[in-house]
Amino acid sequence: MKMIKRKRTRKIKVGNIRIGGFEPVRVQSMTNTDTRDVAKTVRQIKQLEKVGCEIVRMAVPDMKAAKAISKIKAKVDAPLVADIHFSADLALESIRQGIDKLRINPGNIAPKEKMEEIARECKKKRIPIRIGVNGGSLEKDILKKYKGKVTASGMVDSAMRHIKILEKFNFKDIAISLKASDIERTVEAYRKLSKKVNYPLHVGITEAGTKFRGTIMSSIGIGMLLYEGIGDTIRVSLTDDPVEEVPVAWEMLSCLNLRQTKPTVTSCPTCGRTEINLLKLVKQVEKIVEKFPKHIHIAVMGCVVNGPGEAREADIAVIGGRGCGLICRKGKIIKRADEKDLLKEFKKELQKELKD
Repeated sequence: MKMIKRKRTRKIKVGNIRIGGFEPVRVQSMTNTDTRDVAKTVRQIKQLEKVGCEIVRMAVPDMKAAKAISKIKAKVDAPLVADIHFSADLALESIRQGIDKLRINPGNIAPKEKMEEIARECKKKRIPIRIGVNGGSLEKDILKKYKGKVTASGMVDSAMRHIKILEKFNFKDIAISLKASDIERTVEAYRKLSKKVNYPLHVGITEAGTKFRGTIMSSIGIGMLLYEGIGDTIRVSLTDDPVEEVPVAWEMLSCLNLRQTKPTVTSCPTCGRTEINLLKLVKQVEKIVEKFPKHIHIAVMGCVVNGPGEAREADIAVIGGRGCGLICRKGKIIKRADEKDLLKEFKKELQKELKD
């Protein structure tokens, strides 16, 4: 596979996680609990951490939610981001409570002196700010400029306006997101902005939908940008339990060879030549390698006609036949086994990988 050449961006630090530069593309999600409910929010963050979420954002709609940040932070490991709209007071309280990052649009804060205070406090405590532009909430004058339409250029204009406010205060620990609910405008906006600035980009498709549609929308949109080298951190937005978002993001990064921390399992779609219960076999293999601590390529194929050739590049391949099967390494057959023994032989070969 072609090596993806990522655009080098400015590096920022969110808690103990670095974003940008040539750091790995980071995986984020957002809680959907009431932040004021500390126990419930902590429980969900721990679930997100367990599936590999590296940065967690929380809504901060009022002062009670802001004051809960320190209590939540004391019980979790992932860096926390406060999602704030319009309120300087909530931003300042979140800073006092030890938040690791703010998501706030500087142009929406009044009076302007308050934004300067936020920038000053963030700079003092090395807290980055994410500017989050959404297609559905562009400024009126920008909409007017583009004849009432939400355009990629309008989204970029909005982002640049917010960026300039922070730069005026000599604040440059900035990340930016430009999200629309469709792929075309989102991708176009990120492409345009990436040519104008070198700040790290938080990539995602907003309001992508429920798990099935949202996964497809996000995979296409985010995947296109990552393939072009655009994007330093991603969030897959699903109308579902946020825990469902994280494996999708990781699988996306794995498929693009951007981050591979576990085995990749490929399998054929089956056809009339398949004489083994391939679906059952694939699921068993996936379960076995679920926590395998090394990235290797595993192929599970349904017949001995095309299987050996199609699995030639796999580190280990399991190829089904009639009542029996083959175990291969890098295209070479190393064992023949009865169907009932295939998984046992596969496990033996898997253990050898830990010794190599």
